[in-house]
Amino acid sequence: MGKIIAFCNQKGGVGKTTSAINLSAYVADSSKKVLLIDADPQANATSGVGLDKKAQRPGVYELLMGPNSVEETIIAGPMDNLFVIPSNVALTGAEIELVGQTQREFRLRRALGAIREQYDFIFIDCPPSLGLLTLNALVAADSVIIPLQCEYYALEGLSQLMSTINLVNKSLNRKLSVEGVILTMADFRTRLTSEVIKEVREYFQDRVFETIVPRSIRLSEAPGFGKPIMLYDKFSIGALKYEKLAQELLNRQKPLEHSAIKFDADDSLAAASDDAEKANQQQ
Repeated sequence: MGKIIAFCNQKGGVGKTTSAINLSAYVADSSKKVLLIDADPQANATSGVGLDKKAQRPGVYELLMGPNSVEETIIAGPMDNLFVIPSNVALTGAEIELVGQTQREFRLRRALGAIREQYDFIFIDCPPSLGLLTLNALVAADSVIIPLQCEYYALEGLSQLMSTINLVNKSLNRKLSVEGVILTMADFRTRLTSEVIKEVREYFQDRVFETIVPRSIRLSEAPGFGKPIMLYDKFSIGALKYEKLAQELLNRQKPLEHSAIKFDADDSLAAASDDAEKANQQQ
């Protein structure tokens, strides 16, 4: 049965979609069958793999609201073993339309139940919010990957995300856990980057991926050409890092059950955020 992983952070611009696209590509390149679901109304994952987000075709909106089956929404991606359920502008209204629906949090989980055995991994790119689209992803997922930028305010709002994950774990999806934290946009010329890395590793410990993604012009250019970085510039530093990250993710898939990270207060996150602020002031 395929593993479902949601890429989630309510902050925008943290490398969430970049990570979802490029891990999907490299895992697919490792002979794993991958389905990438674009659950973000901005549809950046859709265009980032070369699909027209303005095209009139069934996608995540039609999957959640009907009448299309999951099989009717899946299309081939830009490389072997990679498939996509795209997003489009219609998804913008889904948050409001779902409010009045019964079992609204379980729409995506029920839809994916019919096909999850056909894939090794199903990756869900969530919107930068904690609304009903993200909630559907968390209820459907086995685990969550949290991209976190190595910058000032990186830890801000993280306690809210963790509280949401733990709430879903307790009430809607007992199997949900934190797969890992990806540190992105690292600039090792600054003390702040090192401070953020230190604090995140202290808090999440072995949940933090060893591979750190640096700031990269090539990584930021690739989506504009509708290509994962491996198809745009496979020898760039960003490509090499995501290739290594994909291998880390695959190596983590062992038959051991992971429990969700839980905490009772925001004290540790608040302290970590304060330390990062001090480092920023000393730059």
